[in-house]
Amino acid sequence: MERIRDLRQLPKAHLHLHFTGSMRATTLLELADKYGVHLPDALKGGEPPRLRATDERGWFRFQRLYDIARSCLRSPEDIQRLVREAAEEDVRDGSGWLEIQVDPTSYAPRLGGLIPALEIILDAVQRASRDTGLGMRVLVAANRMKHPLDARTLARLAVRYADQGVVGFGLSNDERRGFARDFDRAFAIAREGGLLAAPHGGELSGPASVRDCLDDLHAGRVGHGVRAAEDPALLARLAERGVTCEVCPASNVALGVYEKTEDVPLRTLFEAGVPMALGADDPLLFGARLAAQYEIARTAHGFSDAELAELARQSVRGSQAPEDERRRLLAGIDAWLAA
Repeated sequence: MERIRDLRQLPKAHLHLHFTGSMRATTLLELADKYGVHLPDALKGGEPPRLRATDERGWFRFQRLYDIARSCLRSPEDIQRLVREAAEEDVRDGSGWLEIQVDPTSYAPRLGGLIPALEIILDAVQRASRDTGLGMRVLVAANRMKHPLDARTLARLAVRYADQGVVGFGLSNDERRGFARDFDRAFAIAREGGLLAAPHGGELSGPASVRDCLDDLHAGRVGHGVRAAEDPALLARLAERGVTCEVCPASNVALGVYEKTEDVPLRTLFEAGVPMALGADDPLLFGARLAAQYEIARTAHGFSDAELAELARQSVRGSQAPEDERRRLLAGIDAWLAA
């Protein structure tokens, strides 16, 4: 009988993790107590809240919980703690490279403005990387619910800090609102500045959302992208272009995109040749961190250890890690499989 390899020992890259959503539940409780923030029962019960975001009411509730959690991050020390703990959790799960996604405008009011907020975040990332040995970079993400001019401001800011830890530019929040093309200029600014374009698409909306990311924003990666499985021609296009989809199985089920983990189309994307990078999205709200996503692929979708190793390789290849870091991680994956 073949020995079951420990998925936490499998080297991998983590490409889809949101800033506030990376927080430990215990940390949220401590910070809420520190600042006198009243947490709803859904955030203090010790279990992930019951969520369903496929309708506007459900998405509003999800966003409200996220905003309450974010309100507990009020000082540079809070930011340092969150990033350090996120790095520690990733290292524990076998991650050798993390690209954490943040909209600094959400933290600017309490951290002295937009530029100080981003600098505090980047400093926290540099410190956590140094202290834990985890390679870390930042994706600056615009909010689809805000005006496209705000996205352009963020894109220019992201480019300004491209040599200080920012590697990509994203677009998050409810993809059912507005059009991707409204943000095309912001993404052009980011791409011209050397940043990866990595918008969300194909989560709450169908394949057309993924096509818009490719056609209008020239995405090099797509956050989620799972709904592309509904369009074989789109799958072939993603595979041909080598566009990595940042797939978050536990999140997809928690938000009601799919009823159960077996319904998430991991196997469909994998067999179509679409590169994937499994991600935890918002473990504070969904309860599952990085290694758990690989466990879902193993137990719910029958991925062999050789296939899980290939998923890990795809995450590394889809990352913005330097070439020497990629070689180190890929060698570690080979060693895990050979053990």
